[in-house]
Amino acid sequence: MKKMDKVLSLLGLAARGRNLVSGEFSTEKAIKEGKASLVIVGADASDNTRKMFTNMCNYREIPIYFYSDKEALGRAIGKQMRASVAVTHQGMAENIRKNLEALK
Repeated sequence: MKKMDKVLSLLGLAARGRNLVSGEFSTEKAIKEGKASLVIVGADASDNTRKMFTNMCNYREIPIYFYSDKEALGRAIGKQMRASVAVTHQGMAENIRKNLEALK
């Protein structure tokens, strides 16, 4: 399995375990409520979306990554296109972060 697919499959696993919220509204809510351990925004999300989540995450010191695209993010978690997802489980977030860092 390629590294790239690993991140998406871990997101799918997080979604099935109910350790992930998706969509701008839910992601924003998770960040503001302090539930988000990691935020991933599709690399093809609008500049406004990217800026909004970057600012929110930086302010709250939540790791944020721009990864894959909206379609693949949605497909990975069994939904339609998603510009953003927030992983709410600390251990799962850490695992995904390690895989994302390995891609850099």
